[in-house]
Amino acid sequence: MISKELQDLLVLAKDKSGQARARLVENITDLFLSDDGRLSEHERALMSDILGKLVSQVESDIKKELAKVLASGEIDLPDIIVQLSNDDAEIARPLLEQSALLRDPDLIEIIRMRTDEHRAAIAMREDVSETVSNALVEFGNEDVIETLLNNHDATLSKRAMEYLVAESRRVDRFQEPLLRRADLPSELAYRMYWWVSAALRKHILSDYDVDPVVFERAVRRAASIAMVDQESGQSTYVKAQQLVRRMAESGELSIQFLLNALRQQRVAVFVAGMGELAGVNFRTAWRIFSDTGGESFAILAKAVGIERSQFTSIYLLVVQARDGGAPKSPGVIKEILALFDATSEANARGALQVWQRDSAYQEAIEELDKVS
Repeated sequence: MISKELQDLLVLAKDKSGQARARLVENITDLFLSDDGRLSEHERALMSDILGKLVSQVESDIKKELAKVLASGEIDLPDIIVQLSNDDAEIARPLLEQSALLRDPDLIEIIRMRTDEHRAAIAMREDVSETVSNALVEFGNEDVIETLLNNHDATLSKRAMEYLVAESRRVDRFQEPLLRRADLPSELAYRMYWWVSAALRKHILSDYDVDPVVFERAVRRAASIAMVDQESGQSTYVKAQQLVRRMAESGELSIQFLLNALRQQRVAVFVAGMGELAGVNFRTAWRIFSDTGGESFAILAKAVGIERSQFTSIYLLVVQARDGGAPKSPGVIKEILALFDATSEANARGALQVWQRDSAYQEAIEELDKVS
């Protein structure tokens, strides 16, 4: 039986007519449909080996048709599926996207050895595993990675997620797909805050909650004090920190005091005082003060308990001190005030703690070491 079936297939494979090509695919399909029970396991293995040799000799359009049939999953021919999946991308695509018979080692080998078109097809599969995702991130181009990020059935490892968040500073197109993923940890979302658009900043602040007590505040305060005490120079910001620390210890540090300092253009005192009240170091507070977007200052203001009635006037004074009085449109101020209203104090404090402790921000705030 096998000899006759094989002979028929070989005859059809040599026939270049469209009708013969269609019949070839139909005959292979009919022969291997699992519910027919025509072939024993031994016969199936033998025929699979013979078909592998046959498939390597037929024309591309026949391979395409066969790949489409095999992608449906009704025919159990894993060796042929792997063979076709390593063929040209047009042939391999339906199998790479759909075939459940392709195992992770098969997919990873294809990712390593084939083209970005193959990788993009794999990135569209359902239930992409962490190991496959890692390989796609390692070997794929930006198109492949964007496709992977947009596939919410793909599982990304913590290592891959951290790498892609760091890459999103350089590759803008990664930012929105990352922030739309349900599995992106809040801490990584807040890491992206400093380099994404205003719209995505609002998305981070409204959709990602953070634990307001990541580290004990007392530990932070002790570390901040140690940093100040170890400074050899008496720069403006060190003096400001020492002043606000003494005032905090005596219970005299207040929002009203800091507002007066800002009106008097004592910017370092204002920034140091805001950091003291928020439990963050001077560098983090200065990074927020220097951020022209305004959203991060709204978070700082909410964290230290500034009243809504005070916020707009303080924000305008910050803009004046920072930008020399550059005007802000009423629409911009309204949006920042709306963000202030929508943010809870607990979430604001959590955001500050994430921003301060994350080592990824150190590069962004190194300039603060030069402040005098």
